[in-house]
Amino acid sequence: MFMKTSVIIPTLNEEPTIGNVINAVRKCRFVEEIIVVDDHSIDNTRTIAQKAGASVILSTKLGKGASMRDGYLVSSGDIIAYIDADIPNYEEQFLEKMLLPIINNEADFVKSTFKRQAGRVTELVAKPLLGILFPDVLQFSQPLSGMIAGKREFLDKVTFEDDYGVDVGILLDMVKIGARIKEVDIGSIENKMKDWQQLSPMANDVSRAILKRAQFVSEYSLSTLQTANIILDQMERAFKDSLKNLKKMIIFDMDNTILQGRYIYEAAEKFQFQQELIDILSNNENSFLITKLIARLLKGLNYAQLLTVVDGIPLVDDTIDVVKDLKKRGYIVGIVSDSYKFAVDHIMQKINADFTIANELEFSNSIATGEVKVLSYFAKTKNSLCSHNFCKSNVMLYLSNKYKIPLKNMIAVGDSEYDICMIKEAGIGVAFCSENKFVNIVADKIITEKSFAPILEFAI
Repeated sequence: MFMKTSVIIPTLNEEPTIGNVINAVRKCRFVEEIIVVDDHSIDNTRTIAQKAGASVILSTKLGKGASMRDGYLVSSGDIIAYIDADIPNYEEQFLEKMLLPIINNEADFVKSTFKRQAGRVTELVAKPLLGILFPDVLQFSQPLSGMIAGKREFLDKVTFEDDYGVDVGILLDMVKIGARIKEVDIGSIENKMKDWQQLSPMANDVSRAILKRAQFVSEYSLSTLQTANIILDQMERAFKDSLKNLKKMIIFDMDNTILQGRYIYEAAEKFQFQQELIDILSNNENSFLITKLIARLLKGLNYAQLLTVVDGIPLVDDTIDVVKDLKKRGYIVGIVSDSYKFAVDHIMQKINADFTIANELEFSNSIATGEVKVLSYFAKTKNSLCSHNFCKSNVMLYLSNKYKIPLKNMIAVGDSEYDICMIKEAGIGVAFCSENKFVNIVADKIITEKSFAPILEFAI
């Protein structure tokens, strides 16, 4: 009997690889439908996917599992296959190897295995828990593998967790409903290793998915589940202990982040140049030119006058306490702003941060000249991560090189469009009380209250 196959590819900012992945899928003679479920990427993932011949939909909820469920619901195949979007080197016929056992009626569900670096969450979390609660599942060498295929009639009976627990959850559900499961070796692949910041959340998601299913199995006693929870606690402590010695940095924006207001807007109101400021912002798009033109509005004002504006804008209430705690945890704390260095330095002293990088307003005899020096750290270079001529992500690269701290060990906190690239490229990007939808989309964490305390929950 002919069985139509749909391939579903969850994505998030996979511009470098998505085209090749789709081309690899199209080589498979069994595939009738390719669906890319995009988790609101801000790069060209969707455009490239469409040009490569895939149907593209946006996920209804952020999270890999939610995207997998969305793709399943819009697909039409009798067989559904899921593959990763970040693989640059799928081997020939990898998909056929996954599909043939189902097409030949040898299996209802296929779990892939492949040669790669050992998954840390698989080895440290999934396998120990499965060994206690579902020992039979240890026959599968990679229980967290997300490259799977199954008959629709069986996938219709499983629960798609929203998060990283989706893969092991589907496997355990397939075991529960009695599906014939086969593990297929698809060769060697290279996929992106999760950054350290993702390990603990991923471990928690996987653990929840396993424990959730163990609670409904009669042979598991309370003491067994308590033993599993003890192991989880020990593993979480081990994760945190392994992170203590990392060199880490957190970068804050100043305006509307540390400060509950924007310096130049407050200055415009105090010194009555609101209309001139509006004209500059409305009639110019080049950020460098805007910076230069705005500086002219401050010409003739003295240092003391300009400093009173800074002191007139309240800090977020817990800034000083949170910075103190972050420094105890080993973080280098800095402020990167497109405002003026004299103002940012003043805030640095108030909160006891370690460094600042900002544009330098020029003074002569303590009077603003109307000129400003835009630091070269903001400027685009051959190593830049975005196409903007001036960007905070370029400052991050400079800081990464200076302090020998990789970007994945940085946290970036901001609120505006000028912070998007910085938030995107940091190991953890934080949108702080932002009204910009793109900032919130690209951020790993979203804080909606005027407090930095939530940062301490993930800044290990």
